[in-house]
Amino acid sequence: MKKIDKGIAFITQNLSMFRCLVDNEPYDHVSGHSLVCPQGHQLDLNKKGSINFLNKAVNTEYDDSMLASRRKVLTAGLFDGILQAVSAELPTTAQRILDVGTGEGTPLQRLLAMRNQSDTAIGFDISKAGVNLATQLDTGAFFAVADLANLPFTDESFDSIVEFFSPSAYEEFKRVLKPGGTLVKVVPASGYFHQLREMLYPLDSPKHTYQNDKVVQRFMANYPTATQHEISYDWVIPADLYVDLLHMTPLHWGARPETQAMAEATPLAKVTVNVVIMTVHN
Repeated sequence: MKKIDKGIAFITQNLSMFRCLVDNEPYDHVSGHSLVCPQGHQLDLNKKGSINFLNKAVNTEYDDSMLASRRKVLTAGLFDGILQAVSAELPTTAQRILDVGTGEGTPLQRLLAMRNQSDTAIGFDISKAGVNLATQLDTGAFFAVADLANLPFTDESFDSIVEFFSPSAYEEFKRVLKPGGTLVKVVPASGYFHQLREMLYPLDSPKHTYQNDKVVQRFMANYPTATQHEISYDWVIPADLYVDLLHMTPLHWGARPETQAMAEATPLAKVTVNVVIMTVHN
């Protein structure tokens, strides 16, 4: 099946989950390769089987090279410990899952494979390059380009929302999550990639260390009953993926060019993955 036909099949089966951003009404039918709302507004699926819900292109720092490096490293298992912990927080029954800031899609793909359920999953990102790469994955998930602050989904359309290091729009999350639904947010903890931080930034740099207090506090202010737990593990870096690991993280972008070159020439054997997982059941 062609990607565009696969995308149309997904849209047709889950039409009630999508809303028109012009009049905020749910789309009510599919015509050819287009979503159509009751007022006649329509959006076309592209050949990759995804939809761009943005009115204009958005420039992001996540370019093709960075996303390709991220795909390699995540496929090798860097985040598998995180994904196992997130999977344990989700209900064991089949879910309608929204992946916020899906990037190039690998975390969502691997999460769905771990769950081995008949989940209905949508991943979205503001990065068109990321979504284009995500559509290449062998997964039943649907991918779209969309704005976090104005989600193209109907009220109470998801059972679960997952976030891996993504910004949040809590009012939108509360709108699209069903009553009794689950929200799982993953944020870095102080030890996350500390080996790279210490290599790339001097002691007097604010980037030499990291604190997540403000992010955690904001989440807890929105969800006072949420639970938190921290996980940490060391990941042995495959020698042929060390440079890709450097290039996949924003830590690399802000370092001085000579420091970047030094880091690339000084391979690390392992890196620490240290995160806080926050979960709320509405």
